[in-house]
Amino acid sequence: MRHVLVGLALTVMLAVPQMAVAQDNTEIQVYGADLVAPDATMVELHSNFTFRGRADTVDGVLPTRHAFHETLEITHGFTSIFEVGFYLFTNERAGDGAAVTGVHVRPRFRIPASWHLPVGLSLSNEIGYARRKFSPDTWTWEIRPIIDQTIGPVYWSFNPVLEVALHGESAGQAPGFSPNAKVAVQVVPWMQMGVEYYGALGPISGFDPLQAQEQQIFPALDFNFSPNLEINAGVGFGLTNATDKLLAKLILGYRFGA
Repeated sequence: MRHVLVGLALTVMLAVPQMAVAQDNTEIQVYGADLVAPDATMVELHSNFTFRGRADTVDGVLPTRHAFHETLEITHGFTSIFEVGFYLFTNERAGDGAAVTGVHVRPRFRIPASWHLPVGLSLSNEIGYARRKFSPDTWTWEIRPIIDQTIGPVYWSFNPVLEVALHGESAGQAPGFSPNAKVAVQVVPWMQMGVEYYGALGPISGFDPLQAQEQQIFPALDFNFSPNLEINAGVGFGLTNATDKLLAKLILGYRFGA
C-alpha cells in the first residue's frame, strides 16, 4: 500500500508542478448525500501517508511526518433514509510503532428521494474516541450536513462540518468549523477527475488566524469500474503553516448485498 501511495504522489506532482507541496487525518473524504442501500453493507479501507508533516511532538500529540494511517470503515444500510457506519483507526510510524488510535460510530439520515429536491441532503453525526497521544480531544462529536448535486458531467458536494469536543483540551469551547468540498467532472464513463478541499478554520466564535488554520487541497480521481466498487485516490497539498505539506491517500471500497 505504501508503494502505491508513493507512486500516486509522484505521478500527481509531475502532472501539477505549479502547485505547492496537509493536515494529518485518518479519514480524508468528502461525503456525498447518498446512503448505502437497505440491507447492503459497504466496507472501505482508507489509507494515507504523510510525506511532509510535523516532525515534533506538540502538546503530547505524536508527529505526523511519515505517519501511515489505515482506517477500516463498515457502513450498513437499514432503510432508504438511514445507515450506520463504524470506524477503526490505526497509525504506524517509525519509532512510534503500530497502534489502534480510536473508534467512531456514525448514524446518518437523508432526505427521501421521493421529495424530488434539486440537491441531495443528508446529516451525519459521528461520535467517538481517540487516544490522547493522537488527538488533544479524546471524545468528539462531528456534525456533518451534506449537500450535493450532479449537473450533467459535473458533480459537487459541500460538507460544512461542526466539530464538538466532548472531553479534552477543547471541551467547553465553541464548536470548530471544518468545511469540506468537492468538485469533479466525469471525463470518461469509468472515471471522474476533481479537486477536494479540507479545512479546519477554528471555533465558530472566532476563526483562527490564517496561518494557524488547516487548509488543504487534493487533486483526486474517482474510478467507477463496477457499481459495487469504489476507488478514490489523491495527493494533498497544505496551504498554511499549520497544515501538513504533502500526503497521499487511497480509499478502496466494496458494497456487499446490493
